[in-house]
Amino acid sequence: MATDTLKSTTGARGASGGLRRLLLDNGALTALIVLVVALSALSGNFLTTDNLLNIGVQAAVTAILAFGVTFVIVSAGIDLSVGSVAALSATVLAWSATEQGVPVALAVVLAVVVGIAAGLVNGVLIAYGKLPPFIATLAMLSVGRGLSLVISEGNPIAFPDSVSHLGDTLGNWLPVPVLVMIVMGLLAAFVLGRTYIGRSMYAIGGNEEAARLSGLRVSRQKLAIYAFSGLFAAVAGIVLASRLSSAQPQAANGYELDAIAAVVIGGASLAGGTGKASGTLIGALILAVLRNGLNLLNVSAFWQQVVIGVVIALAVLLDTVRRKAGATTTAASGLGLGGAGGKGRQAATYGLAAVVTVAVIGATSLLHNGGSSSTTPRVGLAISTLNNPFYVSLRAGAQAEAKKLGVDLTVTDAQNDASQQANQLQNFTSSGLDVIIVNAVDSDAVTPAAKAVNKTGTPLIAVDRSVNNADSASFVASDNVTGGKLAAKALAEKLGGSGRIVILQGQAGTSASRERGAGFAEGLKAYPGIKVVAEQPADWDRTKGLDAMTNLMQAHPDIDGVFAENDEMALGALKALGSKAGTSVQVIGFDGTADGLKAVEAGTLYASVAQQPTELGRIAVQNAVKAAADDKVAKSVMVPVKVVTKENVAGFGG
Repeated sequence: MATDTLKSTTGARGASGGLRRLLLDNGALTALIVLVVALSALSGNFLTTDNLLNIGVQAAVTAILAFGVTFVIVSAGIDLSVGSVAALSATVLAWSATEQGVPVALAVVLAVVVGIAAGLVNGVLIAYGKLPPFIATLAMLSVGRGLSLVISEGNPIAFPDSVSHLGDTLGNWLPVPVLVMIVMGLLAAFVLGRTYIGRSMYAIGGNEEAARLSGLRVSRQKLAIYAFSGLFAAVAGIVLASRLSSAQPQAANGYELDAIAAVVIGGASLAGGTGKASGTLIGALILAVLRNGLNLLNVSAFWQQVVIGVVIALAVLLDTVRRKAGATTTAASGLGLGGAGGKGRQAATYGLAAVVTVAVIGATSLLHNGGSSSTTPRVGLAISTLNNPFYVSLRAGAQAEAKKLGVDLTVTDAQNDASQQANQLQNFTSSGLDVIIVNAVDSDAVTPAAKAVNKTGTPLIAVDRSVNNADSASFVASDNVTGGKLAAKALAEKLGGSGRIVILQGQAGTSASRERGAGFAEGLKAYPGIKVVAEQPADWDRTKGLDAMTNLMQAHPDIDGVFAENDEMALGALKALGSKAGTSVQVIGFDGTADGLKAVEAGTLYASVAQQPTELGRIAVQNAVKAAADDKVAKSVMVPVKVVTKENVAGFGG
């Protein structure tokens, strides 16, 4: 009996000691556990089955990309092209299956082959062309994104239904993206831990010259390493597009940075030689948990980026301290001084957990809006981007009306990323909000997420951009197509019905750019004397508008007019035109932002098609309150657009 008791006690101590060693040896896992505990305490909506599955879905694409990047970083390389390769592979799949009639199974294979081919090109440039990995993959980032835009002509391409099922669930509980993430993670772990190529990655990363002298064919191994990265990027692109039911040419923009961050947070060294698939998965989950938790806690969309960046930096910094403490332990053990090093490693790991906890709790305590009473309507507003004065004004109108009506309003910023917006809508449903307002990044890409909101019975209100193929309680907008027609009429009449003009387009693939451009083209049909000599995208950005207009003036110095699809690009064009603006060259913008109207008043910008964004936000919140109270809501509310010129700008209230 005593012997059995001793064995039981020893076994319990062994299990406890094993868990303790696991946590001490993996600071990222400790940080993840601390994050989950902290966020569970701060939000009652966090630790629910639905929300945890949401986190898994939101981590899936980043994790799959990061598994491929793990191979590269372990071998002391870098791959900045994975986001663009993911978009290119998804675009090839959708284009070949829907527009070229290729069987879906073959189209999937073709998409994967495209990803592998892109990886092989990277490998050839690095292994045989001797280009630094940063430069080679940066070039592929641009090439991949450009080819995606060329193939799609800048427009989203609907995904075949059979592939779109990858975004569904199995047995009504297991999301397919999570299953794919697990499968790809197991494959990455097998390659790294059980294969010759995996051992080669560690050898090359540890000391490339020593690996070469030992007989390893380093150049050939690098080809395989980057091909693996391309393969995983292709799978990630297919999973991402399946969630959106369409291939977006701008999909996964910037995801390469998240993938690299996940690998490094998971314990890999950018110097090479270390890294595991399990650590990468933990790193991706930390990023997803942070974003999900900060959404649930109503932290400002701007501050979320700051908090995430700080926590990532602290996690990596303190994990480095822990590793150094571990190295001290090894050295001290050889001198018979193991206790001091062990305490150092334990202190570093506990320090990591403590700092992450303080960062999360401190940030949320300072930055989130706090709780609300049960009678206060809780409304979520998912905005396409806050990097644009138009949508900043829309948010301001919504917040002012929410304060007036006593509404608890949560605002998120999708940063023009349809996938990120889908994640935010999922987080809103997990929060149990009364009403959700969405300003879609793209009217088609938001459909799957909108349908998921419909299933919960939560009223959905669309603002500025419609939600296609899903139910919305109300659509509050001004007509982009009509606005484009008005812009064409105003510019053509100002030019006397004839002249040469250029067009600055918004971000390729967005519904607003398509609609405004289509309206402008339709309006110009009445003025055959107006000739469009060039069209260039400037991504809604003032700086890019300046650069694009500067370049266009070199090729077309004799233009008479410019149509910019938003005021920001128009203001950039004004800078490029200099003294020509408002004199020999007439410029018309779109949105009616404060800076745009100042330029109209000054006479440099001829006109702006004003949408009154503040009014859009205000009416959207009013309708949300009605929907929350089950009152009748107008199915469609069209806020009038008007052309604002110097003659009427003084009386315009935007």
